[in-house]
Amino acid sequence: MDGEIDPAGLAALLDEGEDVRIVDIRDERAFDRGHVPDSESIPFPELTTRVADLEGAERIVTVCPHGIASQQAARLIGSYEGTADARVESLRGGIEAWQEDGRELEASASEDDAEADPDAPF
Repeated sequence: MDGEIDPAGLAALLDEGEDVRIVDIRDERAFDRGHVPDSESIPFPELTTRVADLEGAERIVTVCPHGIASQQAARLIGSYEGTADARVESLRGGIEAWQEDGRELEASASEDDAEADPDAPF
């Protein structure tokens, strides 16, 4: 693990279009309710079996509710041979700090949303 990145630092990476994989380790329901833009869901219990999905990434930022579990996740990802060359960081303060910093969350579309909008194509 290469340490932590604060919300402003991560937002700057996103604004600059940097190649960063943002891994949200919360469960799918929490992820669907709201997540850092451009992040992907890999729940913590699945991380050991899905860490190979991150192989070849240059920079990885892990995200959790408060920035604690994401540190463990970052250490696990950083110990994997396929991500050994990646810069792996945890979002300091997690989703809570992201929101306290005035940053927006994206919500995933759900089946309920599609049913609520009969004009939606899918």
